[in-house]
Amino acid sequence: MKYYVISGEASGDLHGSNLVKEIVKGDRNAHIRAWGGDLMQEAGAEIIKHYKDLAFMGFAEVVSNLRTIMGNLKFCKEDIVEFDPDVVILIDYPGFNLRIAEFAHKSGFKVFYYISPQIWAWKENRVKKIKAYVDEMYVILPFESDFYDKHNVDTHFVGHPLIDAVQQRLETNDKSEDLKQLIDSDQPLVVLMPGSRKQEISAMLPLMLKLIPNYPEFQFVVAGAPGQDKDFYDSFIANTGVKLISGYTYDLLSMAKAAIVTSGTATLETALFRVPQVVCYKGGMISYHIAKNLVKVDYISLVNLIMDREVVKELIQNEFTETNLRTEFEKIAKSESYRKKMLEDYQELYAKLGGGGASAKTAELMLKSLGEVKN
Repeated sequence: MKYYVISGEASGDLHGSNLVKEIVKGDRNAHIRAWGGDLMQEAGAEIIKHYKDLAFMGFAEVVSNLRTIMGNLKFCKEDIVEFDPDVVILIDYPGFNLRIAEFAHKSGFKVFYYISPQIWAWKENRVKKIKAYVDEMYVILPFESDFYDKHNVDTHFVGHPLIDAVQQRLETNDKSEDLKQLIDSDQPLVVLMPGSRKQEISAMLPLMLKLIPNYPEFQFVVAGAPGQDKDFYDSFIANTGVKLISGYTYDLLSMAKAAIVTSGTATLETALFRVPQVVCYKGGMISYHIAKNLVKVDYISLVNLIMDREVVKELIQNEFTETNLRTEFEKIAKSESYRKKMLEDYQELYAKLGGGGASAKTAELMLKSLGEVKN
C-alpha cells in the first residue's frame, strides 16, 4: 500500500519514524512518501521535504513567512495527487496539516491523524475540521479522549510514543566513545535544552548560559537540536566554556542530574528520564500577548498539563529572568527533598500515560482500518 505521511517538526520526525517502522513490519509492500526528517528516512520513508525547512513558530513569524508556507501547501497538494496514496497520515503540525486534511478528504483520500493538535488549549473550533475531514483520530494524551468525546468525535487512545523511545534508550545504556570523551564523569551533568528552532534558541539560550559562571561544580552542556548547524550555536556559546553536543540528547538525559528545558515535547522526555527540570519559555512580544489571550490552559509544559497541577516550575516570558532561573536551579540541583518529590510525581505521570507500545498499537489499528493483512 502507499502511505503519505506529513510531520513538520523534530518531535514529529521521531514519532513518525517509529510509526513508519511499525507500518513496514505489518505491510512489507509499504511505499511511504513523507515530509519529515532524517529519522523517518532511516526508518524507510522517502523524504520529500525536510522539517527544518518548515518550522515557523509564533504569529509574527508565520506572517513573515506566509509566501513560503503557501508555496509548500501548493506543492504538497500536487504531490499527494501525483503519488495517489491509499491514506494520508498527518502528525500534529496543525496549521499546515488541517489544510491538507480538508484537501485530501475532498479529493477522495482517506485521512488519518496521529498525535492531536493541541486544540484543547486554543482554537477549539478546529475540532469541526477534524470531525469533517479526518477518518481516524489517534491520540496520545489521556485527557484528549475526553475532549473529543465532548465533541462527538471518536478517537483511539494509543498511549504516548515517547515511553517506548525513552525505554529503549534506557535499556541499551551504551554511550558512544565520542560522548564518553566529552563528558567529565566526576562532575554532575546539567543539560541545557533551548529548543529546536532558531527563534527559540536565540530567545532562550543566552539567559540559560548565564547560570554557568555561578556553578563551577557542575558540568553544563547544550543539547544541540537536529538540523541546526554548529556555527549557529557557536555565536552564543563562544568563550563560555560550555560544550555543544548534538545527536545525543537521550544519552545526555540518561546521565544528567538536572536540566533547563524550553517548553515542548522535551519537558516530557526529561520527565521520562527522571531528570529534575525547570521549564522555560520566552517568545516574541506580539506572539506572546496574542497567545496569552487565546490559550485556555493553566500550564505550558506537558508534564503539568497531564498531571493537571504544578509538578515542574514554569518560568514564562517576564518570569524567565536570571534571578528566577538561579533560584529554581538551586532547588532541582541541590535540594534532595525537592528532587525526591519531583521524581515521585514523575512516577505518577508515567502511570497516566498508558504504558508502552504506542507506535505498534497505532500501526496495527491503521492497517486494520485499511484492510491490510499483516504478512
